[in-house]
Amino acid sequence: MLEIKHFTFGPFGTNTYVVSDGKSALLIDPACSNEYERDVLKAYIQDLRLKIEDFRIIATHGHLDHLWGAKWATETWHTPVLMHEADIPMAKAMQQQYELFGIRMKAEPFEIEPLSLQSSVFSFQIIETPGHTPGSVCLYWLDEHVLFSGDTLFEMGYGRTDLPGGNMGQLISSLEHLFTLPAATKVYPGHGGFTTIGAESR
Repeated sequence: MLEIKHFTFGPFGTNTYVVSDGKSALLIDPACSNEYERDVLKAYIQDLRLKIEDFRIIATHGHLDHLWGAKWATETWHTPVLMHEADIPMAKAMQQQYELFGIRMKAEPFEIEPLSLQSSVFSFQIIETPGHTPGSVCLYWLDEHVLFSGDTLFEMGYGRTDLPGGNMGQLISSLEHLFTLPAATKVYPGHGGFTTIGAESR
């Protein structure tokens, strides 16, 4: 059974998740943006890591609010952020994202590696869901009926497509694909509250 810990971090109210199956753990979207948030996340993960064998960091897409803590996380746990290859250029151009949102910060590069679409360590499926960004992905645990949807699907909403790389046609296709999942599937989105596939597909 999955152990899921949820945090909401940063000025954009971004959801960060730590998911463990007892042997392995994932940090999904390291959005911690200040020292307090980093300390809270570190305290939880440090305790968890005493019980697990493998730890990875995954970003559901390359937008800045999901990666505030990426440099800190990669340096703290000596592991790269795994991300769909289509969004890696976006993540590497973080300074441009800061400037787009009028954020007066200097972007710091962090280690990124392409996310393998076939995970051999964790028992989840990676579902490609372009539209919000070209490389948006969702993480789906079939046996647990759990989906981490990033910014593709929200409670009573979906991701915006008016930012660079957004595509409404692709997003509609991605949502249609997600709505084929079992109605009882619990959805953990990148922002806002939890929901289910059944509630959102009506």
